[in-house]
Amino acid sequence: MPMIGKFPLRRTLRYLKEGKVHFKERVRVFTITYNTFGEKCQGARDFVFYNLQQLQYNNPKVQMQTLTNLTPSPYIQCFLDGCEEVLIDIDNFSQSEIVERLNKVLGKSELILAAEELARRQLVNPAHFGRRFGRKCICQVDGQVTCPGEVALPKEMRGKYRDMKAGCLKAGKGRIQIGLPDVDDEQDAALQTSV
Repeated sequence: MPMIGKFPLRRTLRYLKEGKVHFKERVRVFTITYNTFGEKCQGARDFVFYNLQQLQYNNPKVQMQTLTNLTPSPYIQCFLDGCEEVLIDIDNFSQSEIVERLNKVLGKSELILAAEELARRQLVNPAHFGRRFGRKCICQVDGQVTCPGEVALPKEMRGKYRDMKAGCLKAGKGRIQIGLPDVDDEQDAALQTSV
């Protein structure tokens, strides 16, 4: 993206991710009303110019709207689930005070954000499997062999069958002898009596 226009850094991904306000799940509509002139609305204008894009990036499911030159004093109006409405007066507030107040009234706490980030990291990693993750077994990953308990493996994939076919594993009377010639019954009886 070309760096043209007023303060082009506010359109970079790094700047957008630095937003501090993450709304609670109940917030559906965010409206800010301010004037484009006067000292009482300077903080609201700065908030819209610098922080509204961050707010939109961090809260993609919330509808955002700006209304200008309608009332003499600036305010923020939010509509929540269940037809609830929250009004926040921002008259003579600076940009940072508006961010702090908005985060205190409608934002998620740092503890909740940390827990959500941890849960997101655990669910995203495709290498994890087990009861707590999306896949219960490695056999559910594409390209992996199914569990032998559900579908029997072909004989060619079983080690015992492969070794028996190669002739290096010969079954004797009750024990496995590897690479030895077959023992006669007389020699076997002699070995058992000597022990």
